[in-house]
Amino acid sequence: MESEQESISSYNSRDSLEHVPPHTYVPAPASQAGHVGGRNRSSSLITGTGSRASSSPGRLRLVPTETLRSLQELGVSPTAPIPDVNAPTTVASGTAIFPEEYTMETATGLVPVATLQSLGRTQSGTLAATRTRTRTRAGLQELGAADSASVSDEKKVLSHGDHAGEVPEYDPEIEFVTFVTNDPHNPHNWPTWIRWMYTILLSVLVIAVAYGSACITGGLGTVSARFQVSMEVSILACSLMVIGFSLGPLLWSPVSDMYGRRVAYVVSLGLYVVFNIPCALAPNIGCLLACRFLCGVWASSGLCLVGGSIADMFPPETRGRAIAFFAYAPYCGPVFGPLVNGFVSVSTGRMDLIFWINMAFAGVMWIVVALIPETYAPVILKRRAVKLRRETGNPKIMTEQEAQGLSVREMVRACLLRPLYLAATEPVLDLMCFYVCLIYSLLYAFFFAFPVIFGELYGYEDNLIGLMFIPILIGASVALATTSYCENQYVKITKRRNPTPEDRLLGAMIGAPFAAIALWILGATSYKHIIWVGPASSGLAFGYGMVLIYYSLNNYIIDCYAMYASSALATKVFLRSAGGAAFPLFTIQMYHKLGLQWASWLLAFISTAMILIPFAFYYYGQNLRRRMSKKNYAFSGME
Repeated sequence: MESEQESISSYNSRDSLEHVPPHTYVPAPASQAGHVGGRNRSSSLITGTGSRASSSPGRLRLVPTETLRSLQELGVSPTAPIPDVNAPTTVASGTAIFPEEYTMETATGLVPVATLQSLGRTQSGTLAATRTRTRTRAGLQELGAADSASVSDEKKVLSHGDHAGEVPEYDPEIEFVTFVTNDPHNPHNWPTWIRWMYTILLSVLVIAVAYGSACITGGLGTVSARFQVSMEVSILACSLMVIGFSLGPLLWSPVSDMYGRRVAYVVSLGLYVVFNIPCALAPNIGCLLACRFLCGVWASSGLCLVGGSIADMFPPETRGRAIAFFAYAPYCGPVFGPLVNGFVSVSTGRMDLIFWINMAFAGVMWIVVALIPETYAPVILKRRAVKLRRETGNPKIMTEQEAQGLSVREMVRACLLRPLYLAATEPVLDLMCFYVCLIYSLLYAFFFAFPVIFGELYGYEDNLIGLMFIPILIGASVALATTSYCENQYVKITKRRNPTPEDRLLGAMIGAPFAAIALWILGATSYKHIIWVGPASSGLAFGYGMVLIYYSLNNYIIDCYAMYASSALATKVFLRSAGGAAFPLFTIQMYHKLGLQWASWLLAFISTAMILIPFAFYYYGQNLRRRMSKKNYAFSGME
C-alpha cells in the first residue's frame, strides 16, 4: 500500500505543475487513468465502495479529469459567458462559474471546481463580469479593475437588483458533470433526420394546442343553443382557454427546469386530454367555461416549452430554421378550428362532438410526445450525476444547478417577478411584445370578423365560412419558406461581423406591410357585389405577414434579453395571450357598429402605423436600448 501511495503522491506532483486542483473522489475505470485524448489530466481517487469498483475492494484508482491546460484548449476563458437561452433558471441568474457545462463536451466528462477557480472562475468574479458586460461588449477576456466594495455588492445581487443574501463559494472538491466528446446522449449529436423529425412532431403538438383554443369558434351556435346563452358568453369558451395559456407557463416552466421537458409534457398534456371530457359533457355553461380555462393552463406547456425543446436539439448557428417551424405552428393551429368544426356543427349540431375530436387530436399527440426522449441538457446531466453518485458513493459529483440549489424563491422570482420587472422597466420589450400581441389578436379577430362578413353578407354557414381561412394557411406556408432566406442573410452577416439583435429584424420588415395590406383588402372588398374571393384573399397576405413578424420578433427578443430570455419570452406570452383573449369579446360588436369596411380599416390604420416599429428598431435599436433599457441583457454590447 505504501508503494501505491508513493505513486499517487508522484502523480499529484506532476499535476501540480499545471495548477490542477487537489484530488477528489470521482469515478472512472483504472484503464482511463493518466492520459485521455493525448493530454495530461488531473486525476482523482476512488475506493472500492461503488459498483464500478467492487471487483477490487479497497483499491485506490487514478481517474482523469479536466485540467487547466485542457480547459484552455477547449476555449474556456477566465470570463464566464452569458448562459445559453436554455440554461436553468438559477444558472441564468448571473452566478454561474461554468455556464458552458450544458453545451460543452469534454474528454473526461468531469470538470473540477478547483480547476475552474484556478482559471479565474469564481462566483464573485462571475457576478462582477456580468455587471461589466452590461456596460461593455460581451466576450471580454479580461474583467478589468473593480473595487472591492463593488464586488462585495455584486455578491449579494443575483439578478436585476434582486437581493438574495451572500453567494457562497463552491467546495473546490466538487466535480461538474459534462457531456463527453461525441456523447450520444447529447441532443446536439443526434442524427439530423431524428432531430428534424422531433421538430416536426413538436410543431404538430403546438398546432394541436392552438387548434384546441379555437376549436369551438366553428360551432359557437351549438354552445348558445345547448345552454341558452348569448353569443358573447359562448365566445368566452375561446377567450378563457387563451387566458389559461398566459398563466400556465408559471407552472410548467419550473417543472421543466427541475424535472425535464418530458415530465412536463406527459403530466400537462395528460391533464389536458382528461379535462376535455367535462367540456364535452358539461351540464351548464359555468362548468364548460371553468374547464376550458383549465384546459388552457394544462395545454400551455405545448406553447411555452416546445421552443425550448427545439432549441435543445440545435446549436445556436442552426437553431433559426428549426425555430421557424415553431413560429409557424401557433398561428396556423387556430385556423384549423373553424375549418374543421364548421362542418361538424353544420352537419351534426353537436357541441360535444367538437370536444371529442379535440380530445382525440390531443390524445394522439400526448402519446407521440411521450415517446420523444428527454432533450433538456441540465436534466440529462443531472440524471448522469445521480447515477455516478450512486455508483461511487461520492456526493460531490453534480451539475452546477445542483450545486447552487433549486430555490423555490428563485423559481418564483424568475417565473413570476422577473417577467413583471422586465415589463415595468423595459420599454423596448413592451413595444415589441405589443406588436406581437397585435398580430396574434388580429388572428383571433379574423375568427369573428369572417362569420360577420361571410355569414351576414354572403349568407354562408359555418362550414363554408371555415373554408375562407384556407388562404391564411397558404400565406403562412409561403412565409415558412421565406424564413430560410432570412436565415441565410443572417448567416452572411455573422461571417462579416459580430451580429446585433437588430439583424434579426429582416423578417419583420418584410412581413409588416403584408399584415396591414391584408386588412385594407378585407375592408375594401367587403361588399355584396364583390365575389367572396376578394375578402378571402386577404388571408394570403395576413398569413404571410404574421408568421414572418412572429418569427423575427421572437428571435429579436431572445437576442436582446439573452441573459433573461425565458423571462422576456414569458412577458411576450402573457401579453400576447391577453390580447388574443380580449379581441374576440368585442370584434363582432365593432363590425356591427362601424360597418364591415370601417371596422377592418380601423385595424388597418393601427397595423399601418405599426409597420414603422421593425424599421425604426433596425436603424435606431441600439441607441434606443442604450437609452431606454436599465442595462444591456444582450449577447452583443451597446457601444
